[in-house]
Amino acid sequence: MEQQRESGFGSFAEFYPFYLSEHRNRTSRRLHFIGTGLGLLVAAWALFTLNAWWLLLVPLLGYGFAWSGHFFFEKNRPATFRYPFYSLAGDYRMFWQMLTGRIPF
Repeated sequence: MEQQRESGFGSFAEFYPFYLSEHRNRTSRRLHFIGTGLGLLVAAWALFTLNAWWLLLVPLLGYGFAWSGHFFFEKNRPATFRYPFYSLAGDYRMFWQMLTGRIPF
């Protein structure tokens, strides 16, 4: 795929360890978790109410919390700017791994 060549990673499996290395700060991970969780809840609410306008909040919540974690706690540039698709997938995987206790909350 074109995205894989551009990213410098041959696969998401190669990218994910890099993604985790960009999220070492526990507060930053927590902010990612909150933003992703709220984004998922708002998306579910949009489906429940059949009101797509709620979906406008999803990226604001997700990226707002995540980017504040990077800028104020990690002190690094979000991987989303360089690897948008892999980063989105990484965020959902990290969310799931935090939810299931595989990554410390």
